[in-house]
Amino acid sequence: MRNDMLVDFTVDKTTKTVSFSRAFAADLSLVWDAFTTQEILDQWWAPKPWTSRTKFMNFEVGGRRFYAMVSPEGEERWSIQRYTSISPKTNFKMSNAFSDKDENPELPGSEWDFTFSEQSGTTKVDITIYNESLARLEKMLEMGFKEGSAMTMKNLEDLLLTLSQRQ
Repeated sequence: MRNDMLVDFTVDKTTKTVSFSRAFAADLSLVWDAFTTQEILDQWWAPKPWTSRTKFMNFEVGGRRFYAMVSPEGEERWSIQRYTSISPKTNFKMSNAFSDKDENPELPGSEWDFTFSEQSGTTKVDITIYNESLARLEKMLEMGFKEGSAMTMKNLEDLLLTLSQRQ
């Protein structure tokens, strides 16, 4: 299996969920930081050639991240993430909704659950995304979510390699 592939990418239309896993050759603390620190997130959280630009982020229960994915032409697609649960270095949960540039959410959104585990220097991230509606799940897939997720996870893998070498 190629290393840039998502593992166990599963779509369950009856529960309106998408689940996948990805392993990284990096320490748990570094992978955790990559998902929870604005400066690192903006370096990988968008499929190329798009980039991620965070307007603000407060990683705490009840906190939010408001960011845009920006195309090379300057088109912006905004999202709001609200952190609902945080267990340091093992799990966090957030709600995610697309929005306009003024933070008005487009509902329904989705609930994301990230679980982190480390074994022998490899950190595995399991991600489950629950959608409030089947229509939203299908729209997400039509927009290329599987391919985009694979690309962003590859971006993260490349970035982690660079960051690991600096440590």
